[in-house]
Amino acid sequence: MKVGIIQQRGSSDRDDNRRRIVEKISELAKQGAELIVNQELHDSLYFCQTEDVDIFDLAVDISDDSKALAPYRKAAKENDVVVVTSMFERRAPGLYHNTAVVIEKDGTVAGRYRKMHIPDDPAYYEKFYFTPGDMDFEPIDTSVGRLGVLVCWDQWYPEAARLMALRGAEILIYPTAIGTSAADSEEEQNRQLDAWMLVQRGHAVANGLPVITVNRVGHEADPSGATEGITFWGTSFVAGPQGELLYRAPRSEEATAVVEVDMKRSEQVRRWWPFLRDRRIDAYAPLAYRYLR
Repeated sequence: MKVGIIQQRGSSDRDDNRRRIVEKISELAKQGAELIVNQELHDSLYFCQTEDVDIFDLAVDISDDSKALAPYRKAAKENDVVVVTSMFERRAPGLYHNTAVVIEKDGTVAGRYRKMHIPDDPAYYEKFYFTPGDMDFEPIDTSVGRLGVLVCWDQWYPEAARLMALRGAEILIYPTAIGTSAADSEEEQNRQLDAWMLVQRGHAVANGLPVITVNRVGHEADPSGATEGITFWGTSFVAGPQGELLYRAPRSEEATAVVEVDMKRSEQVRRWWPFLRDRRIDAYAPLAYRYLR
């Protein structure tokens, strides 16, 4: 399968963000992409650096007749591609989610996933905005395969990747918004980036599945002025089922790419390394506890 990724700088102009994404979807489709993955919350700036109730005005309806989804549904249909989007969902007054929407080649909505793990760190105040997901870790069936779509902070949790794999996901996908603080040393920034890549490549190895991760890029200021903002570290990547890097985007520049992923290779890798066979499911019940001491 040929996978297209869009690593883009965000702006406060939502219409322009959408326009640029739609143009890139068309460009990638012309290069043969069958599946196109976008970064987290791509329609706007990453607004979670501050806690501000007025920001909830950015949230959108994502029902099948959603105006916010319409440009992506049209682009998917016109270009005959499956598109993974990331939206700030307004489910009801006072109830909002960070939601990935997968759009089929005919423009219909194939499925949705609401981000399950919600961070609350300096400059990433997502618990203020997002209710944890309630749709479980359920892959989404599409014409290009069964997609295990997760979102950003989910990427640190092996349980999320494993449950997607156990439910038959053929590939793991992570729309992402992560970067560095100017307060951290260069060494610390590099350690964080390396850990981020390493843990996701580990999910590929442990589950025998390819991984696609698409991150934001560029600096976004803190509207409150309390911090120096976030420099998103780009470095979107595609890894194969043994964790091998098939593609790595630049750290500080926008990028688009079409990457060929051998979807049949997972079968052979799982024959060599039958981790699912050797799991001790009789001994894993304590994993359901927060802590055991």
